Amino acid sequence: MTYNWWEIRVLCDQNLEEVIFWRLDTFGCRGTASQVKGNDCLVLGYLPEHQTQLLDLSALALNLRQDALCMSLPVPVMDWSLIEEEDWASSWKQYWQPQEIGDRFLINPAWLALPEKSDRIILRLDPGAAFGTGTHPTTELCLESLEMRLGLEPNSQATIADIGCGSGILSIGAALLGVGQIYAVDIDALAIRSTINNGKLNQIGGEKLIVEQGDIENLIKMVSQPVDGIVCNILAEVIIDIIPRFEAIAKPTTWGIISGILLEQAKSTADTLEQNGWVVATLWKRGEWCCFNIRRS
Repeated sequence: MTYNWWEIRVLCDQNLEEVIFWRLDTFGCRGTASQVKGNDCLVLGYLPEHQTQLLDLSALALNLRQDALCMSLPVPVMDWSLIEEEDWASSWKQYWQPQEIGDRFLINPAWLALPEKSDRIILRLDPGAAFGTGTHPTTELCLESLEMRLGLEPNSQATIADIGCGSGILSIGAALLGVGQIYAVDIDALAIRSTINNGKLNQIGGEKLIVEQGDIENLIKMVSQPVDGIVCNILAEVIIDIIPRFEAIAKPTTWGIISGILLEQAKSTADTLEQNGWVVATLWKRGEWCCFNIRRS
């Protein structure tokens, strides 16, 4: 069955980009992309036609206007149109270029040639319908945290659980940093397909990167013993709900990297972690978003 998709376009001040990403995520967009020129930013979001109505889109535009006014920024310009299914997943690709993250990673779109010379770890990625390109601040924070945690001490015996794997970018980043075994889950079938395909793009075999559709309960059944690390970059509301289940896959030395958390949600997330035997070792923030590096108390 063929579907049409809404393409939402928002031209805004660059300082509003992260808030718009968050609005589009909560609105239900299946993916976002952005292009920055000077201080201007074009943000795109995509969702199925049946998922929203014109009145909802108008309400979204009003929310973005109010966000800008509250932040004393220029009001963004938003418009939208319908595009056919075969066009939506590729229309945003023109805006995505190779991106350096942290000190070691280079995220390289799969449809572009590899750089002739680079001393960075090249992570090839085709997000497809699952998205997760590395351009969102929370993904950047997680990759940088992984680099800090694993970059200097590769451990081929280490195991990691990736909860809400999306395009597989964090799982693959961990594998390229030397982790020996990764278990990844996502409730979205498109994400599972994307993670598997991106693993193959980076020559990571199915015995090393084990991917299944499901939630943390499925993950608990997948792992044969507690993992060394947990990565989780999803919405804070979901993270808070599943924190009590982290214990089922953790040991006293297990660490975690969790993000997808707005600054205003940081306290409630930290409180839940502490109530369930975790300590927030560091908190990194970028714009309106933050990333927790946690360990067992």
